[in-house]
Amino acid sequence: MSQVAPQAAIPSATPTTDPATEVLTATCPECGSTITFARAPRRHELVRCPDCGAELEVTGVSPITLALAPEVEEDWGE
Repeated sequence: MSQVAPQAAIPSATPTTDPATEVLTATCPECGSTITFARAPRRHELVRCPDCGAELEVTGVSPITLALAPEVEEDWGE
């Protein structure tokens, strides 16, 4: 009879996510800097890049994606 040696427990490879400590970041499409959010942004929310000052629109929230905000166009009363 042969015996098999017991194996040590393998730690889980699944990352744990604690929403309280999760860091929310996105990349500025204008200058490439990392923007950190204190809370989860909402879609279509406007934010300003702290490095280049570009006005950005949140286009996705999971993951957070940003695009240059559309410029205000002239309203000709139409």
